[in-house]
Amino acid sequence: MAVENDIIFQPLKFRNLTVKNRFFRSNISGRFDNYDGSGNPARVNWEEKFARGGVGAIISSFVPVTIKGRIVPNYATISSDDRIPFWREVGHRVHQYDCKFIMQLSHSGRQQDIQGVENSKIRLSSTSKADSFHGLKCKAMTETQIQETVAAFAQGARRAKAAGLDGVELHGANGYLITQFLSSGINDRTDGYGGSLRNRYRFLHEVINAVRKEVGDDFHFQCKISAVDYNNAIIPTEKTGNTLEDTLQICQWMEDDGIDGIHVSVGSIFPHPMNPPGTFPLKGPFSTDDAKSSYDSMLSSGNRTLRNYLLFSCQWLFPVFNALWYRIPNKLQKAHPQPPVTADSITAEDLDPKFRKEFPLETVKEMLRLHQGVSLRNAKAVKDTVNVPVICTGGFQQASFIRQAINSGFCDAVSMARMLVANNDLPHQFAAGKDISDRPCTYCNKCLLNTIENPLGCYEWARFPDYDTMIAEVMSVFDPPPYPLASEANDASVLSA
Repeated sequence: MAVENDIIFQPLKFRNLTVKNRFFRSNISGRFDNYDGSGNPARVNWEEKFARGGVGAIISSFVPVTIKGRIVPNYATISSDDRIPFWREVGHRVHQYDCKFIMQLSHSGRQQDIQGVENSKIRLSSTSKADSFHGLKCKAMTETQIQETVAAFAQGARRAKAAGLDGVELHGANGYLITQFLSSGINDRTDGYGGSLRNRYRFLHEVINAVRKEVGDDFHFQCKISAVDYNNAIIPTEKTGNTLEDTLQICQWMEDDGIDGIHVSVGSIFPHPMNPPGTFPLKGPFSTDDAKSSYDSMLSSGNRTLRNYLLFSCQWLFPVFNALWYRIPNKLQKAHPQPPVTADSITAEDLDPKFRKEFPLETVKEMLRLHQGVSLRNAKAVKDTVNVPVICTGGFQQASFIRQAINSGFCDAVSMARMLVANNDLPHQFAAGKDISDRPCTYCNKCLLNTIENPLGCYEWARFPDYDTMIAEVMSVFDPPPYPLASEANDASVLSA
């Protein structure tokens, strides 16, 4: 099929924004920036390589609207006006490739993995109850603190617009602060911000109105939301949280409030057994293959982290962890054994010979069946409910699958993160006629587990000739360096003499 006639390469029009194709780089990033929340050249390099790879738009990774709202140190923030020039440079570099840049405005709430020295006080949330996985302690926000946070989101949006970016997205999914207000499994407030679904929506409603008032009606504004919480996915005794029906009502309210697009995800915590879809890395030949090697950084963060570290460290406990982690995914697989749409069949010739030795054809087919498009059914329900474009995330990496999902009305576009970390140029590969990369993402999730301590990148060694080549690719985000190399500086001085 000619690219110009292919739906996946057709522009997507929002009310105030047009994206050149249907591929969004979803929010993913490592600890590339300075400890104080100012930006670093590595961040610019990181975003630029995805723009160069052909996506139509990049949704920035979690950008905290306050220092107290970050997940970990070394994430660039939008917490003050002096951050604007950095984000202007990021946008400039991305725009050179006809790629849009949407800033994801975020606040961790209680889901703050590593607080940092600036955040010695207890985390703020909708609740005073620690989360059940890591045991991250928190305190329910006062109404004054809620209003301060609403204002911080609005100011973050103002700064993003002042930086010349193309829009903003509220991170209302995956267990961060907005989820902590929306979810019936987390929000236990008895004031006007808790109880009924409408009350639990109040915080998000106020943020949307404050942002729209600040940026005006002509600036793109979307929201990411978890379609289903599955709040008891890891700890079965927890409340289940919001259902799909709850979320469909929230999406209607968001549209009424002026949201231009909805980005559909799943889960009330991150990581979650359903998001990102795939396996949880517990062991392998290298230290980068197992969770315990990086999770030790979180041992002092919560009152359940030692339990988790033991689960990740002791092989005789692996069956216990796996039974808990895969309980909900296995249940949903039994209910829906086949994906909602079909893709073209792949062959052994589609895969790199070395990669195929570790991941034979049938293994790759099974990975795709289990993990590709896990949120599509939920996205279709959202799309059938609202009139704004719907973006779906969840394991997409096959052109024919994405094409069928869009043509069948499940979503208007897809967002990808790990698949693009593995293959930055995946859209260009699709345009050249490939249905899947010859070294596809294996859904191993090593990239995300490593990012607590190590630079973000693909740590699936089977995708590379050897370990050193893999590490060189991970470290490529630091090239070009912030200052010229000595040899380059000397050459420049000679030329200017």
